[in-house]
Amino acid sequence: MKTYKHLYAQITDFANLDEAWRKARRGKRGKEAAARFEENAEGEMLQLQRELESHTYCPGPYRTFIVYDPKQRKISAAPFRDRVVHHALCNVIEPIYERKFIYDSYANRLGKGTHRALDRAQYFARRYRYVFKTDVETFFPAVDHDILKAILWRHIADDDARWLMAQIIDSGRGILADQYRQRWFAGDDLLAATRPRGLPIGNQTSQFWANVYLNPLDHFVKRELKCPAYVRYVDDFLLFADDKRTLHGWRRNIEAYLATLRLTIHPDKSVVFPVVTGLPFLGFQVFPGYRRLLKGNVRAFLRRFSRQRRDLRRGDMQLGDIKASLAAWNAHADHGDTWRLRTKLFYQRPIPAAIGS
Repeated sequence: MKTYKHLYAQITDFANLDEAWRKARRGKRGKEAAARFEENAEGEMLQLQRELESHTYCPGPYRTFIVYDPKQRKISAAPFRDRVVHHALCNVIEPIYERKFIYDSYANRLGKGTHRALDRAQYFARRYRYVFKTDVETFFPAVDHDILKAILWRHIADDDARWLMAQIIDSGRGILADQYRQRWFAGDDLLAATRPRGLPIGNQTSQFWANVYLNPLDHFVKRELKCPAYVRYVDDFLLFADDKRTLHGWRRNIEAYLATLRLTIHPDKSVVFPVVTGLPFLGFQVFPGYRRLLKGNVRAFLRRFSRQRRDLRRGDMQLGDIKASLAAWNAHADHGDTWRLRTKLFYQRPIPAAIGS
């Protein structure tokens, strides 16, 4: 197994920190914290560099809020300077793991994304009769810190890089504790309840580490189960086959493997069914020959648009930002058979009048 050393100098290099800052400020330039950092960007980055090199860097407190898009989620936003550090780390570490990820892992990867995942799911739906659809129950709150570090340390042998990753991982301890239901696994004692766990939803590093944490599962499904048709997007995953018995057998094997990661599949969202009935995935109902937007996706869009209108009236949002958001959703919806729906929303009611176009 190949290991990597001498990474920390790359992480703390000023040019890398500068690139990380430019990534972190995308979409944030109007925010107060980003603006304050930008006023003295060079000085801020030099200070971060000194703290990282001397191991005096310490992540700041998270700002927590709830979003409903489309379901309720607790978002934990790190301070802006910490987001710069997250990008600096990922700039160096992500390429190492990109070579280790399977082809059909689609979240938070260059050249992948939701639409590629939808295309792949539909590709398999046209070739197989049945699908096993599942997700991991409360995935981000359940990620075990010791297991995550052990997976990372298999390839990252740089002690300084390990120190920084541990700082970031440990900063999320207990942040989603209110969303975690204690689970007991074989060999557990009473101290298992105190194991550090949880990845803050909203961190750049959390999205990356989600892929790292489930990468062993991906390889288990492909190499051990020999499943030829598998798609994963974060903790949502699909397995396709031509008979139900095979899929039910794979389900049992996956449940056993996930237990080694101290994870469980969601009991109410794990089902085997024919692909012709339509597969709910990433906001769409995917059929072998077409796709429809799920009703919840449309409702979430209308709620978000309503909030944006209120923000526009209060002066908290610019009209151009709303139009950009509408254009992005329209482009997303265009990946399904949604012409009539979009015609109704964008040309008949009530959006054009609301934004003055």
